[in-house]
Amino acid sequence: MMSKFLIFSALFSLVFAKPTARSMKVREAIQSVPAGYVRTGAASADTELNLRIALVQNNPEGLIDALYSVSTPDSASYGEHLSKEEAENFVAPTAQSTEAVNSWLEQAGLSAATISPAGDWLSVSVPVGQANELFDADFAVYTHSETGKQAIRTMSYSIPTELEGHLDFVHPTITFPSPISLRPVVSTPSNPGRRAIEPLASCSTSGITPDCVLSLYGIPTTKATQSSNKLGVSGFEDEFANKADLATFLNEFRPDLEGETFSLQTVDDGQNPQNASEAGLEANLDIQYTVGIASGVPVTFISVGLENKDGDLMGFLDIINFLLGESNPPQVLTTSYGFDENTISFSLANNLCNAYAQLGARGTSILFASGDGGVSGGHTSSCTDFVPVFPTSCPFVTSVGATQLTSSGGETAASFSSGGFSDYFGRQSYQTSAVSSYLAFLGSTDSGLYNTSGRAFPDVSAIGVSLEIVIEGEVELVDGTSCSSPIFASNIALINDALIAAGKSPLGFLNPFLYANPGAFHDITTGDNPGCNTNGFPATTGWDPVTGLGTPNFAALKAAAGV
Repeated sequence: MMSKFLIFSALFSLVFAKPTARSMKVREAIQSVPAGYVRTGAASADTELNLRIALVQNNPEGLIDALYSVSTPDSASYGEHLSKEEAENFVAPTAQSTEAVNSWLEQAGLSAATISPAGDWLSVSVPVGQANELFDADFAVYTHSETGKQAIRTMSYSIPTELEGHLDFVHPTITFPSPISLRPVVSTPSNPGRRAIEPLASCSTSGITPDCVLSLYGIPTTKATQSSNKLGVSGFEDEFANKADLATFLNEFRPDLEGETFSLQTVDDGQNPQNASEAGLEANLDIQYTVGIASGVPVTFISVGLENKDGDLMGFLDIINFLLGESNPPQVLTTSYGFDENTISFSLANNLCNAYAQLGARGTSILFASGDGGVSGGHTSSCTDFVPVFPTSCPFVTSVGATQLTSSGGETAASFSSGGFSDYFGRQSYQTSAVSSYLAFLGSTDSGLYNTSGRAFPDVSAIGVSLEIVIEGEVELVDGTSCSSPIFASNIALINDALIAAGKSPLGFLNPFLYANPGAFHDITTGDNPGCNTNGFPATTGWDPVTGLGTPNFAALKAAAGV
């Protein structure tokens, strides 16, 4: 009782003392305003900020150890995925941390809501004036000069020293929104535009159909049988998947799957209206090439609303927390969106990366498109040093690059396929040998432009140029690593179907398994990914930061999985 009284007294004095008298420590800071943004004035003191507070997790290192234990093929615990409760035990804050932070907020007249299953995230609404006092911050209005997008942010903020070890970080504070919010990792190639559906060769540089994908990778057309095996597709930015377009797509390209559809889940007041004019290029692509490739696997479109658009990446966190709250999350999740890694604070990126580790430890394979800017990042941009992409740079997800068909019917690297080395996350043991060999091959080329000790990506690749999709009843061709991620995810979903049918565990976190079986891929040895006024990285024999280990050989991957 005495200790609680002392904590209460200390926090009371902290809340109501003037900032200069408080014992504060800077928690996060940036040295300059991000490119394109200018400060346009102080934020109104009574403007409400919706802040997220991350509490210090009690044992994140133990979570990562457990993730590798259940995901490494030669581990005695391989495939013994954690339960919901076991995973949460690693990331739940201590009772002391929860009490200390909530007491501090309560003494300031604020009430926080718990917004994650493990209790490691809180949400609180606070006026700008009070936020400035609480965090020794200077929240101001910043405007992006090209887009006119505005955001209230601060260049630095502090927390009471007594909360160190309890309060991890606060968002949104120093991470500015992407000028093109949550821009989808997809581009439309030069082509005549939309056209009426007409028969084309199944494998042609002028148009890739599901039949071509199935043929390239030896994927069976036999329908999956396990209803418990699910494939999730992330949707952001009011991109909606249209069922009528899917029906047209299947009727033309997979008539044996006619009548197949997808289910819907929503996060942050997400929607999926079915007006033809609201069909999204990205959403239709992702759904058509999961339903159309993963024959018979139940597919769920998870539509994340714009409730937290000012925080950008919070939608990414919300979808993961939503799935972590489920007793049976999907065994595969594919996402075709991303950000340049250098636009995000390390604390936020690291926390979200650990959330992926939590879901992976429970048996979900998480795949992300690697990006469409070559070594320039998520999209082509001006740069000096090479730009990694997040979340695909997180070591606990599987990053998928893109290839394109050659005139001879083989595959080569797509020039836009983003790849490289993270500046935030170190190289993982599962890829040490493969990446070391590549760096030796590369030698001094572009030395100093990338982090040679960083987590390397992509891990794998799949076809990503001139895919035919249906939108508003007509065919359009699309390019992008966002084509590649749902295709590779469909391969994994079908292998999981066979595993579950055999009474075995799904693959879960893929990377240790993938790198342990390099022979299960079609090695892509030509092409590169230029950017930043360089030729980028060249593809070569073995792993490379353009196409990863290569494109899937379904039969070999399935055999490596033991089915």
